[in-house]
Amino acid sequence: MRIISGTARGTKLYTLDGLDTRPTLDRVKESVFNILQQDIEDSIFLDLFSGSGAIGLEAASRGTRKSILCDNSKSAIEIIKKNIVKTHLEEKVSVYNIDFENALYKIKQDYTKIDIVYLDPPYKSDYVIKSLELMDKLKLINNNTKIIVETDEEDKIINNLNENLFKVIKRKKYGRAIILFLEYTN
Repeated sequence: MRIISGTARGTKLYTLDGLDTRPTLDRVKESVFNILQQDIEDSIFLDLFSGSGAIGLEAASRGTRKSILCDNSKSAIEIIKKNIVKTHLEEKVSVYNIDFENALYKIKQDYTKIDIVYLDPPYKSDYVIKSLELMDKLKLINNNTKIIVETDEEDKIINNLNENLFKVIKRKKYGRAIILFLEYTN
């Protein structure tokens, strides 16, 4: 796993051992960032379930004003911090080592809104829906916020989305992983 583009291009990242996390494949990451490339510069980017931090660090390398990386796992945070140092992106990254709900409340205190959200929670969880509902409640997102979800349970997410607030505008499939691009319509 490596940084694909930007100031840290080519940097190989540390990864987490074990089966608890699934690193996003480079081809998936490259495709997502090709779609987002016009929106990255000077944005506030939230990688809510960061794992090794590869997605948030890719965004920082490509020019975010701030990339917010959050994970509840202490071992994930240790890897994230090593990757931040390795990529020399310390000034562009904030790290939260708390569960996603408390992280969103803390982020609300620290930032007015999020420009881009990347959600890749543990598969088989309901964290995508809970995250979206809480971001709506806290007004962390607006109609211009780009929301990307990585999942292997597309139907579960679509069937539980509040259709008055969120609409799937694009879908991409990469093996088991499905990337959903959502529009917030409140």
